[in-house]
Amino acid sequence: MVLKFASNLNFMFLECPNLIGRYQLAKDAGFQAVETGFPFGYSIQQVREAKEAARVDQILINVFTGDVSKGELGFAAIPGKEEQFKNSIEMTIDYAKALNCKKIHVMSGIVESTLPINHEVYESNLRFAVQRFQTENILGLIEPINSYSVPNYYMNSFNRGLDVVKKINNPHLKLMFDIFHLQHIVGNITNTIKENISYLGHVQIAQVPDRHEPDTFGELNYQYILRQLEQLGYHDYVGLEYKPKSKSVEGLTWIKKFGYSL
Repeated sequence: MVLKFASNLNFMFLECPNLIGRYQLAKDAGFQAVETGFPFGYSIQQVREAKEAARVDQILINVFTGDVSKGELGFAAIPGKEEQFKNSIEMTIDYAKALNCKKIHVMSGIVESTLPINHEVYESNLRFAVQRFQTENILGLIEPINSYSVPNYYMNSFNRGLDVVKKINNPHLKLMFDIFHLQHIVGNITNTIKENISYLGHVQIAQVPDRHEPDTFGELNYQYILRQLEQLGYHDYVGLEYKPKSKSVEGLTWIKKFGYSL
């Protein structure tokens, strides 16, 4: 069993009210790596110190998304906010470099009514980001997010995400296969992974529809899905972006049950 697992600190270990305190909780639970959204409210030094004190690797960070309380979830597809987008990329790169993090998830933003200009701006902004990622040896990721979880999110189509990755055609831009969202958007998980494995840059998992641990009652057989990923040659980290049904540590029993270890 070669898959590795990273705790998503925005979903797990919420027993601790602050993000930086969760680094140590993840380590104490046995994790060697974590992923996070953008660490709002914390300086680079604070996050780096928390990561280093816990002695874990940071394998993914989300781009700075703007004011979430005002409905901002990134700027990539928002006309007129190109400068905010560029600033968000530069800010996130600074955090990523300090954390020795090699993957950045670029969020597209909320769009009430999608127009051709949104597609144009999105592609243009991604081209800028990819050039910066290439210079810094960082992998940029696009994650299609389902409309049930996040209404009006621009990048809510797997095919649209795949098309833009193919069009930009740069090894520093790939797709994030969040299986939770993928099931909502297209289903047909096995064939979707098989047919697009070369565009896969990161995996996240959660059961559907309740977004709990992968062994909880739901639509997906994760033992099968994880084996498929392995057989297709994916040997990188799998992000655990799920909401523990009870306590975070208690919910980790599925890892051993599935034949894996932390």
